[in-house]
Amino acid sequence: MAMKWYVLHTLSSHEAKVKKIIETQKDKWPDGIKVGQVKIPTLDMAELYHGKKRIVKKKFMPGYVFIELDITDELIYRIRNVVGVMGFVGTEAKPQVLTEEEIQSLFAEMGDAVTNANDEKVTPRILFAEGETVKIIDGPFANFQGVIDEVNVEKGKLRVKVEIFGRSTPVELDYLQVGKI
Repeated sequence: MAMKWYVLHTLSSHEAKVKKIIETQKDKWPDGIKVGQVKIPTLDMAELYHGKKRIVKKKFMPGYVFIELDITDELIYRIRNVVGVMGFVGTEAKPQVLTEEEIQSLFAEMGDAVTNANDEKVTPRILFAEGETVKIIDGPFANFQGVIDEVNVEKGKLRVKVEIFGRSTPVELDYLQVGKI
């Protein structure tokens, strides 16, 4: 049989523990058992911490782990008995196989699709829309309120109209410098 992708349901916040156990145990299992990659669905999120921009990994599907397997009854039994695993997604008798389209879509969302390693794709923590009123939380205009005039998703920038001395002034800000009201 060929290797296919399946989804494991784990206890909340045990995803990394389950991944580590499976990766260490798979070398000890008999040769007939084939386990490929084990992935935790995460996104790189940008956030502002003490005035500095930092990148944080956030789980976008907590409680789930993707695993590539050449499935057998013995392998199902071994994986279900790993500490922290609640079971496979699917029926009790047969785990559900993910289609190639589902895998490509999920990995593209996680940033694991075939991409250039130099491309830094970071998802902002909060998404904004034009016409929305926001509060500036960082920079020279901190504690001012303004209305979003333009959103530039590629650059992660916003143009916000702030009222200064009775006049509406456009200010270009980073996503991380503003917060929702």
